[in-house]
Amino acid sequence: MNETHNPDVLSCLANLSNDEVFTPPSVVNQMLDMLPRELFRSSKTTFLDIGCKSGVFLREITKRLIAGLADEMPDLQTRVDHILHKQVFGIATTELTSLVSRRTLYCSKYPNCRYSASPFETVEGNIRFRNIPHTFVNGRCKWCGASEDQFGDAKRKGLETHAYEFIHTDHPEEIFKMKFDVIVGNPPYQLTTGGSKAQAVPIYNKFIEQAKKLGPRYLIMIVPDRWFSGGFGLNEFRSAMLNDRRIVYLHDYPVASDCFPGVDIPGGVCYFLWNRDKEDDCEVRVSYGGKTTCLKRPLLEDGCDVFIKYNDAVSIVKKVMGAQSKRFVDLITSQRPFGMATTFVGASRKSAKDNILVYGRNMEKSYCSAKEITSNEKLIDCYKVYISAAYGERIADNFFVIGSPFIGSRMSACTETYVAIGPFESHHCCENVCSYMRTKFFRFLVLMHKPTQHLLRGVYSFVPMQDFSKPWTDKELYEKYNLNADEIKFIELMIKPME
Repeated sequence: MNETHNPDVLSCLANLSNDEVFTPPSVVNQMLDMLPRELFRSSKTTFLDIGCKSGVFLREITKRLIAGLADEMPDLQTRVDHILHKQVFGIATTELTSLVSRRTLYCSKYPNCRYSASPFETVEGNIRFRNIPHTFVNGRCKWCGASEDQFGDAKRKGLETHAYEFIHTDHPEEIFKMKFDVIVGNPPYQLTTGGSKAQAVPIYNKFIEQAKKLGPRYLIMIVPDRWFSGGFGLNEFRSAMLNDRRIVYLHDYPVASDCFPGVDIPGGVCYFLWNRDKEDDCEVRVSYGGKTTCLKRPLLEDGCDVFIKYNDAVSIVKKVMGAQSKRFVDLITSQRPFGMATTFVGASRKSAKDNILVYGRNMEKSYCSAKEITSNEKLIDCYKVYISAAYGERIADNFFVIGSPFIGSRMSACTETYVAIGPFESHHCCENVCSYMRTKFFRFLVLMHKPTQHLLRGVYSFVPMQDFSKPWTDKELYEKYNLNADEIKFIELMIKPME
């Protein structure tokens, strides 16, 4: 007898983009498993999906309610009617996804037709979509920060505005005019700002903040990991999340494709459970490298300003942070260390006027005058070390973390392609600094603070200062900070050797 492969159609949908990703049914069920089972045995529990795309959250919730209410409502159609009309609600991200979600939940994209699993009087049932405009103030939407150049009427010309209803109001409770026990979702992640560097403003944080305003008993969302370390528009949100002891469960995937097959989201993704009525340490699960670790701990460890995403790394960071107060970050300049943009190109030859060597993109050398240096002038006539301000990897096994550091001589500077480290008294001292930076120990601590490819000052916050009158090896550092065999093994597995 031939077996027929019959996959769940919702696991086969192509993603809209890396910022609007369909959640696999298996992941949805892992998320729903975090909720108390009695919620699905009550005919009064209400659920809201604030970012419907495929309708998978509402479908899986409905399946659980159908099973859980069998004793209370023995007649199947009566049960289905009650659940679909009184218990499950959704707000779609686009008109297309509203149709897909209705088809998934009601078996018809028009729930007021005879093919609907439960007839409604309206064409949308309890899954709504409103094509609303952005409210632009000085070229930016006051709700989500979208650029008028990118999302204004003149640009979109009938296309989706991506002005998501749920976050474009001060009164989200008025959308359905009811309270919800459970809010779930996989919200859109970001919108482009229209800036010169095509930056994107995160918006998933706005969905989480808006959902909390509704005061649900439980909140479950799956979002990018970038908030762990803050960054563009996320610093206040990060602080609020890491200090919120109502986040009682968090499951992290440092490699996003382990959760969303075929999707590359820098920094990874996570889902979490927020419990309005309970404060506790968080049960942190991390799935990485084919295994899952679990550790109950606070999201913000003492002395740390970011969430340490790997459970195996917590003890290492604690030992290092507790052993020494001086930090390597104090030696590192801010972005654009000498005031010169990445695009800066100076004179091709050294002269009496243009006598400062400048390192630019791809190690290109040119020369400038002292007048063109607008910051960190005191570093010019000193020895220092340069390191790339960004280093991107998409490796599931282990990492380099940073590019190779190189020594900057006296009378040298760099563009914002690099950051500068120093000052140091001699070339020999710089060689010892580079030896330290190439160790797995150093790069591991950077990785623990590095959410994306950027390598600005903050990512070096966990790295301790050393005596640079001598070179350093991993063996010496492991012994200095009393790392045990398991901790050393984890570092060695995570970090690639650098010659």
